[in-house]
Amino acid sequence: TVLDPSKAIYVPRGVGNSFQALEDGTAYTYLVNAHWSLEQKKTYTFVNLADPELNIQWPIPLEESERSEADLKHPMLRDAKPMAPRRTMVTGCNGQLGHAIRDYVEEHGLEGFEFNDIDTFDFSDPAQYGRFDWSLYGTIINAGAYTAVDKAETPEGRVLAWKANAQGPALLARVCAEHNITLVHVSSDYVFDGTAELHDEEEAFAPLGVYGQSKAAGDIAVANCPRHYILRSSWVIGEGHNFVKTMMMLSNRVADPGDGLNEVTVVDDQYGRLTFTSDMADAIFHLLDSGAGYGTYDLTGSGRVESWAGIAKAVFDLTNGNGDRVRPISTEEYFRNAKAPVSPRPTYSALDLAKIEATGLDVPDWEKSLKAYVAKELTK
Repeated sequence: TVLDPSKAIYVPRGVGNSFQALEDGTAYTYLVNAHWSLEQKKTYTFVNLADPELNIQWPIPLEESERSEADLKHPMLRDAKPMAPRRTMVTGCNGQLGHAIRDYVEEHGLEGFEFNDIDTFDFSDPAQYGRFDWSLYGTIINAGAYTAVDKAETPEGRVLAWKANAQGPALLARVCAEHNITLVHVSSDYVFDGTAELHDEEEAFAPLGVYGQSKAAGDIAVANCPRHYILRSSWVIGEGHNFVKTMMMLSNRVADPGDGLNEVTVVDDQYGRLTFTSDMADAIFHLLDSGAGYGTYDLTGSGRVESWAGIAKAVFDLTNGNGDRVRPISTEEYFRNAKAPVSPRPTYSALDLAKIEATGLDVPDWEKSLKAYVAKELTK
């Protein structure tokens, strides 16, 4: 029966036992008995539920409705358990950046994280990927890398560098592409030759040594993953052995009258900014949480560009006030008597931060971060 043909809603057959819509404040239902014959179903019946003369109870009580076997066995919405969010895997968790990521996760009470290093998941080994159900993961943060720049120039080190920095990221990129996983990967200023005083994300690769070449290859592989973030860093400082801790130790030796060390030489013809791993971890989660566009982002500390010798003087002054005991020296002179292979270094390593700052990230000044870092180390 059509009580108001001008407002009838025509729906295709096969929509189920009932169809309800709301138009101009009037509710309609298309009533079809599941056991009607095909000929009966060809007849559309429209009922104006707003008509007070019909006296139809709506909605139909659940116990009086017609439900399929699947509906009867399905839990009520209040009893249904929501799907758990997809997990996040962190590789290379025992390195400087890995420690910073773990600290961030713990400080912010984040859940669903899995931390692996080479002893539990060697991401450069194709045979190990079958151990995981990748449908459970939504993000992989690759904090692992081979960073022994000079050892990478040896026959043994060259193999290790390419395995960790190129083959591993390529395998991660492939599994992430296959399972719609977001891949976060950390790059290096060593993918450039260092001739430009400031490097942006669009500069072409021109690595000088094996380490830089292997990192560039890894970047190319990761960039082919549809959902990826590449964060390019320089002069990384975090937990474990690093330049700042070495300079603090040398400052203490110079300050000790009985040690016999009066000064240290540090190269003054390489220029850049420090990248603190805590700042890198903040940037990673900022990109993931803000929904920033996928791609490559430069991330170091902000502020002025300085030489290694200038940074060493600052560390000496913050540690013992003896920055005058740092003697600048050229890179050529520093490595003149080296017995082992030495990788060429970029002269300029400063990275352009405009792109990541445009996402709303407030990048800390590396000099302020350095002061806080040294102060914390002095209390240990």
